[in-house]
Amino acid sequence: MAEQKNTRRGGVRAGAGRKKGSSVYGETTKAIRVPESMLSEVKGMLNQRKKLFRSLGLNSGSISFPAESPMSMDIPLFAGKVAAGFPSPADDYIEKTLDLNDLLIQKPAATFFVRASGESMLGAGIHPNDILVVDRSITPTVGKIVICALNDELTVKRLKSIQDGFVLGAENPEYSDIAIREGTELVIWGVVTNVIHSV
Repeated sequence: MAEQKNTRRGGVRAGAGRKKGSSVYGETTKAIRVPESMLSEVKGMLNQRKKLFRSLGLNSGSISFPAESPMSMDIPLFAGKVAAGFPSPADDYIEKTLDLNDLLIQKPAATFFVRASGESMLGAGIHPNDILVVDRSITPTVGKIVICALNDELTVKRLKSIQDGFVLGAENPEYSDIAIREGTELVIWGVVTNVIHSV
C-alpha cells in the first residue's frame, strides 16, 4: 500500500515566525506602530544605532534609557542649605518635595544614561563609574560636556574652541586634548546634563 501524502495546510511550522530577541540589541524586541510619514526616519535612526553599536562592540547593557512610566517619588527638600559648620535649629522645616525624575530628566524621549570610565574628566566632577545623564536634544556648543563616538571609540570630553577649529578637551592635566581634524570620524551623541556620583 502506497504512503498517502499529507496535503494538510496551516498550523505552526518549527522554526517559523519572528525570532525572539536580537543579536544587535541583546534583549527581546517589541512591535510598535509609527505614523507612515515617520517610518523612514525611525528606520534610519535604528539602523544608525545598530551600526554604531556594532562598530563600538556595544550591547544594550552599555547604555540605559529612562523608564517610559517612571514611578514618582516625592522626597522632602529642606529649605535651609547644608553648611560646613553647625546647622541652625531654625532651618529644620520642609520647603517642598522633590522628584528626582523632574530634577535630572527634562526630556525623557531624548535622554539616555551611560557609565563613565577613566580619569580624564576628574576636573569636571566626573569620576570612573559615575552615571552620566545625557540629553540628545541639546545643541552641542562650545563649553558643553559631550558624549561622542570618535573614530569608533566612545568618549566624554568638553567641547572647546581653538584658533583653527575645535578640540575635545580633557579636564585633567595628565590627559591631552583631542584635536578634531579634517577626516576625523566624529558623531556627537548628546550633551551631559548631570552626573550621578556615589560618595
